[in-house]
Amino acid sequence: MNSHSSNFFSPLFVKPAMKTVNKHGKIITAATKVFAKKGFFNARISDIAKEAKVADGTIYLYFDNKFDILLSVLEEEIGKLTEQIKNAIADETDPEKMLAIFARKHLTAMKKNKNLAEVIQVELRQNDKLVKEFRNTTFQQYINIVSDIMREGQRQQIFRNDIWPGIAKRAFFGALDEVSRVWTVSLETNYSLDETINQVITIFLSGLLPDKK
Repeated sequence: MNSHSSNFFSPLFVKPAMKTVNKHGKIITAATKVFAKKGFFNARISDIAKEAKVADGTIYLYFDNKFDILLSVLEEEIGKLTEQIKNAIADETDPEKMLAIFARKHLTAMKKNKNLAEVIQVELRQNDKLVKEFRNTTFQQYINIVSDIMREGQRQQIFRNDIWPGIAKRAFFGALDEVSRVWTVSLETNYSLDETINQVITIFLSGLLPDKK
């Protein structure tokens, strides 16, 4: 075997395996940050590409347009939360603990990803047709977890029967959504995660009135 053939089979000439790069995930993360910082309408595809460290054209290999990116951010993140919460409460029978689990999962995710919290708080309230459709599908599935918990609590005679689950789910999510603002990029706070969860659950389950002796 000549020197050329021996070099060909040398480990030095073996092409290393290509490192898998999740560009889709990088773009989603970058877009979440850009939307949180600039707002959806002020953000540009080039801003997202720069943050993700990819070429502008690469964005269009994965997404049709800016709205497609926004909906993907919401779909993927809310979808993951829905699955996590459903798995976490699957074996739980106490409705009060189920609500606490929902609160913990949601607030933990918002505290961990402040950019996502900002996007949900602002962009989810848009009146665009695509966002409205999202609110009526994926987002409804998410907050319907709360109304399902409410109905189970009523069935067990733990929760009051005169409370409408459809209103309760919005009130509960609204409280969590607003409370999560204490961890957004623009506001510093000393509230711990556990303290915040306990306050929300106590207010929601016990109200503001003192116990009657």
